[in-house]
Amino acid sequence: MIPTLLTATSVFIIAFVAVPPVGIDGIREPVSGSLLYGNNIISTPVAAATIVFLIYPIGHGSFSDGMPLGISGRVQHHYASFHMLGVAGLFGSSLFSAMHGSLVTSSLIRETAENESANEGYKSGQEEETYNIMAAHGFNNSHSLHFFLAAWPVVAIWFTTLGISTMDFNLNGFNFNQSVVDSQGRVINTWADIINRANLGMEVMHEHNAHNFPLDLAAVEVPSINE
Repeated sequence: MIPTLLTATSVFIIAFVAVPPVGIDGIREPVSGSLLYGNNIISTPVAAATIVFLIYPIGHGSFSDGMPLGISGRVQHHYASFHMLGVAGLFGSSLFSAMHGSLVTSSLIRETAENESANEGYKSGQEEETYNIMAAHGFNNSHSLHFFLAAWPVVAIWFTTLGISTMDFNLNGFNFNQSVVDSQGRVINTWADIINRANLGMEVMHEHNAHNFPLDLAAVEVPSINE
């Protein structure tokens, strides 16, 4: 784990400080993404890193509860809708980026002969387009396309940050830990109780040092959903 963390930290710091500009649109000037080039669009990674490595351990009372290996290292949560939106958004952004890259590389405007590399026909910062967006995507609005490709993963990570924030302090309404009761305090048996008992059973079986079932599972009366 330590070599992995050191490598990831080193690469992140180098990229954060000195990564070169990238031509996102394929036209005009490249977009810079590091501190040395005057970048200031770092709200998403800063928010995510702060939540995961600082706020989460504070909420759990110990920095040993931090997540150096990601959210998958914490398996005791019933993930909220924010986390689901974040995961779906990040997978979706990967799919969109792969599709866009494939369409762009298949519609490049060649400026060189067959025996020369296509890269020799392009110059950094040139005003002419390097690919035919109409042939690639069927419409000619480059700004809307690239705004969508950039905004989708950013919004997804914001949702992920919100999801982790709600779990930091147990602000999670989807864990079914509380039974539904009527005005006189009597339990109304629902599927939530069945799910809760199943989760308790799986949690007990997951703990290797636990030899006895909890009192919740040792109850004499078994809830019924047929009433």
